[in-house]
Parts: sequence; C-alpha cells; structure tokens
Amino acid sequence: MDTWKIESSPGKQVILGWIVLVVGLILAIGFRDFDSSGLTNSLAGFLLGLLLLLIGTGTLLMGGKRSIVVDPEARRILIEDASRFGRKKRSIAFDEVGEVYVDSLGDKEGGSISYDVFLKLKKGETVSLFRPAYFEGTWEKSVMEDRCRRLEEYLKR
Repeated sequence: MDTWKIESSPGKQVILGWIVLVVGLILAIGFRDFDSSGLTNSLAGFLLGLLLLLIGTGTLLMGGKRSIVVDPEARRILIEDASRFGRKKRSIAFDEVGEVYVDSLGDKEGGSISYDVFLKLKKGETVSLFRPAYFEGTWEKSVMEDRCRRLEEYLKR
C-alpha cells in the first residue's frame, strides 16, 4: 500500500471565517439599538451578532492547515497542524490504535451536522483526525465512512 496523505482546505476555512464575520457584523450593527428593558428579540439579534463576530475572528486568527499522513511502511499516522503561531506534530503508531469510528458533531434538528473520524487509543485517549481544520466532505457521512474504512485497511495490514 502507498502512503496516504490528506490535507485540509485552509482557503475555504478563511472564506467561511469571513462570511461568519460579515454576518456577525451585520447583525451587531443592525440590532445595536436594542430595547434594554428586558430580554427582547433585538437583544438576541445583537448578542448573536457579537457571538458570530467572535467566532469569525477566532476562525481567521487561529485557522491553519492540517495534514494527515498514513504511512504503512513506518506503521504510523502523522498529524501535523500549521498555524500562524507555529507547527505541531503528533505521531501515532498503528499498534496504539484500538478503534476507528465515525461520529457526528452538531445539532441533528438544526441541520448543521458534520462528521469526523476518531481514533480511540488503547490507553483511553480519543483523537479527532479532521478537526479543527476544514476538510472536503466534512458534512457528508459517506465520505467520512469511506475514509474510516480506508484507515482501517491500513491498520489491519
């Protein structure tokens, strides 16, 4: 088997960050004259705008690129995160992995469900492979299940 490398899409993450930031700014400005006599819809709109501003700013500042390399020769999974604040690498030996599974993140009623592949290590730790960066197929369960199956094939050999 060949080495399998998958990388996040930092450009799309930046676009998403800007969209959230602009929507938050529009809401915060649009509802800045909220009625301060109590809990009102305009206060909720203003606070939602501030929250989105915070999330968008955090996404733009903290965003980066994640690379995952599955190396069957070295029998390891290398996870590398690169951001404005530096690089971080983590190597996980195939023998350390106890279980690989797909799980959903988000609210099923609200429709904002995303999926991720998790490694359950034998020592009890759970490692997320595709978070916090943006990867293609994050919102498609079938894509993540295919990645999970492919990773399981690597681990079995």
